[in-house]
Amino acid sequence: MTKRKAIVMGAAGRDFHNFNVFFRNHEGYEVVAFTATQIPNIEGRKYPAQLAGAFYPKGIPIEPEDRLPELIRKYEVDEVFFAYSDVMHEYVMHKASLVNALGATFSLLGPKHTLLKAKVPVVAVCAVRTGCGKSQTTRRVAEILKAKGRRIVAVRHPMPYGDLVAQRVQRFASVEDLKKQNCTIEEMEEYEPHIVRGSIVYAGVDYAAILEQAEKEADVILWDGGNNDVPFYTPDLHIVVVDPLRPGHEISYYPGETNLRMADYIIINKEVEAGLDDLRVVLTNIRSNNPRAKIIDAASPIHVESPELLTGKRALVVEDGPTLTHGEMEFGAGTIAAERYGASAVIDPRPFLKGSLVETFEKYPEIGTLLPAMGYGDQQMRDLEATINAADCDVVVIGTPIDLRRIIHINKPAIRVYYDLQEIGRPNLNDALEKF
Repeated sequence: MTKRKAIVMGAAGRDFHNFNVFFRNHEGYEVVAFTATQIPNIEGRKYPAQLAGAFYPKGIPIEPEDRLPELIRKYEVDEVFFAYSDVMHEYVMHKASLVNALGATFSLLGPKHTLLKAKVPVVAVCAVRTGCGKSQTTRRVAEILKAKGRRIVAVRHPMPYGDLVAQRVQRFASVEDLKKQNCTIEEMEEYEPHIVRGSIVYAGVDYAAILEQAEKEADVILWDGGNNDVPFYTPDLHIVVVDPLRPGHEISYYPGETNLRMADYIIINKEVEAGLDDLRVVLTNIRSNNPRAKIIDAASPIHVESPELLTGKRALVVEDGPTLTHGEMEFGAGTIAAERYGASAVIDPRPFLKGSLVETFEKYPEIGTLLPAMGYGDQQMRDLEATINAADCDVVVIGTPIDLRRIIHINKPAIRVYYDLQEIGRPNLNDALEKF
């Protein structure tokens, strides 16, 4: 039988999972290449033979996505599979049009072909966009389940930006484990909040192997989704967070709308900051697309250490990187803190950018006067440190999920902003989990 030649378009996450569960042992397909985008420095390597299986003794090349037309022609590709997240529907169809114009079929693998079934119950927390408040929701779910005496293991959506073989299955039980496994800022932001609250975290590349290990020490697996991707494990309870500060995004981004339609419970977060008209838009879209879902109203109130250091001061605000870049948020918890506690100005970081951060702002000019905490590797962490230390400001406001002061040296006063999920009224997450 002649195999169909395929390319998997990805960003070092969903693409690898789809390959592992669908393509790796499929006799009808030959994956000739992955393409990579969104994340810096993840192309130009191979998906290694040790992970790719018997059909791929030389591994599979990972190429920059802008080479896609050339690759389709070179390998006479039959089918291109799109496998990354947090992009507009229009963006996906532009890629489909490009692929079709070159003669190939454009495909999206669905949950039927990509979900793995666990032996223990799974609660999945996902979102319709990056930056909706999924992380604090996941922490809140873990807190409730642990109070009920359940052993929780959090399995995080993949971020394998380093040695893929070494990252096949990763287990994190302490902050020291983050150092041992050379985690990036982006990885630490997702793993550390669970670890410091006593939860075990798994992540990596091979999510069947991860599941096999995680099941051994869990009463409940907590799927901690990434971007706005759908789960890798079949959820027994599917919770999805939406953001009324970006009304309409819940039905205009891929695959966030899929999450919206799949959800058992939908959390409308940030209700305190949102306008009434925007809340109505989001509620109408929920009711039109998933009328069976139950809705939980919520907020994410902030807590600021040493807020007096902000009053009358010029502040450099550092926010979560992915939320500002492909998440397209124009402000975050650090911005709210600066305004609430009377900073005289939020300074523009652009005159002080160093190294790779210059390229980040060229790619995402809408970031404006905030500094994304980019840290995809050691060099980018050094660039972030150099930028912060060069900035002409009185105080640095850290609005990221982890304390940047632990991993980089900041040469001026710095304060952290904390935020947790707070449900409003009923039903709440305790109701959802009690029924579950």
